Amino acid sequence: MKEKESSSDKIEKELIRFILAGVYSVGSNLPPERELAKEFGVGRPTIREALQRLGRGGWITGRKGMPAIVNDYWRSGNLTTLVNIVENHPIITDEFIMYLLELRSSLTPAYIRDAVTFNQPKVVALLANLEQLEDNAESYAAFDWDLQKRCAGLAINPIFLLILNSFDSIYLDIAKRYFSIKDHRELSFNYYHDLLKAALKGDEIEAERLSTETMAKSLALWKDRKK
Repeated sequence: MKEKESSSDKIEKELIRFILAGVYSVGSNLPPERELAKEFGVGRPTIREALQRLGRGGWITGRKGMPAIVNDYWRSGNLTTLVNIVENHPIITDEFIMYLLELRSSLTPAYIRDAVTFNQPKVVALLANLEQLEDNAESYAAFDWDLQKRCAGLAINPIFLLILNSFDSIYLDIAKRYFSIKDHRELSFNYYHDLLKAALKGDEIEAERLSTETMAKSLALWKDRKK
């Protein structure tokens, strides 16, 4: 049974949405606790609890006896901030997708290399049925996300999978947009096929090179598609 969301949870999410929307801009002050309590119709302890969580998430900096100040969350945030952004961002913009592709370009080669190095048979198994992959955005999005997460889980560093898990709620929608273009699907299919050959040989260096090359091409395709 799903746990009921508390008042402080709801207020925390609402304040995050206000910050993302620019209602409370970076560097500005949040209203004092008493004003927030009146606005949301709750007691000050509930507001204080929500503000404490926002502080731990990097959204605000509390100041004793003074209103909290809104942080530059891209610079002051942490993994919790990233999850908050993903869960509360009203629109997943093209720019945000570009940021995600850039992050993937940095991370993917490392966990693909480790997955082939330490769990080569399992990587082969993940890629063994490529011919059954249907040529549509939904199938490619689901296959790609499953492949990325499983390979990250096969790497030695558990933080890889932790980071990918942060995007669970939005990745499939983003990937469907990316894979709606046939050229993008063809690039990925060729990558999967070549990655399978590298994995069969146990060649982690080639697997890493293929991943680096393909991630760079994916990012370039996304940047260039509207030119």
